[in-house]
Amino acid sequence: QVQLVESGGGLVQAGGSLRLSCAASGRTFSNYHVGWFRQAPGKEREFVAAIGWSGGSYSYYADSVKGRFTISRDNAKGTVYLQMSSLKPEDTAVYYCAARADRRSDWRYWGQGTQVTVSS
Repeated sequence: QVQLVESGGGLVQAGGSLRLSCAASGRTFSNYHVGWFRQAPGKEREFVAAIGWSGGSYSYYADSVKGRFTISRDNAKGTVYLQMSSLKPEDTAVYYCAARADRRSDWRYWGQGTQVTVSS
């Protein structure tokens, strides 16, 4: 089992920045890929970014956030971060982190989410 807890959400003006954290406990965190997803009201959950075991050597982003968001991880702290910059009102959503064993596996473990609201 892997337990995930997101934090760092809040209210920010358009153009501002936030850093989300995903803290993991349970099994060896470094063995898992970690991703960020988001769900806006009335919309389906969508992929935002993901990172592999060793960090930047494997990371990828949704086109909608590429160049604005950066995913990183600190395995010693058991934490994955999502640095969000140049935020837009359309980034408003509940953000979730998730973990999986590898690129071919399903996203098996999920956090409870943290709300991000971007005002115009």
